[in-house]
Amino acid sequence: MPKSLPNLSRFELQCLRMFWEEDEATVREIHGRLENAPSYSTVRKIVERLEGKGAVERVRRDGKAWVYRSAIAPTPMIQREIRRFLDGLFNGSAVPLVAHLAEMDALTLEDLKEIEKAAAGRGDEEDAS
Repeated sequence: MPKSLPNLSRFELQCLRMFWEEDEATVREIHGRLENAPSYSTVRKIVERLEGKGAVERVRRDGKAWVYRSAIAPTPMIQREIRRFLDGLFNGSAVPLVAHLAEMDALTLEDLKEIEKAAAGRGDEEDAS
């Protein structure tokens, strides 16, 4: 597992997400799962880049193909990307993001209740420390 998280492009993240979902996969399997996928060779190059950045690792050969798996856990990578997004668009605050999501009807009342529950639970954890 790499010490620091690599900077990944949007497409690299999309491919990495496939490894999180599948645990292990070949380039051909990733290529087959991508909607509107670019050429196989492009996907192969992206997986090679992910390997070079320490985001995926080779596990074994399956015939002529390498089988890869993620070398990065999803949670820290997702949290870092969310932080970059909030910092870049909303000066670090999640409030305008949630307001925009509500305005776009991307959040239901149930979603907001779940967010409130999660935030209340987090507050309880902070009080205990």
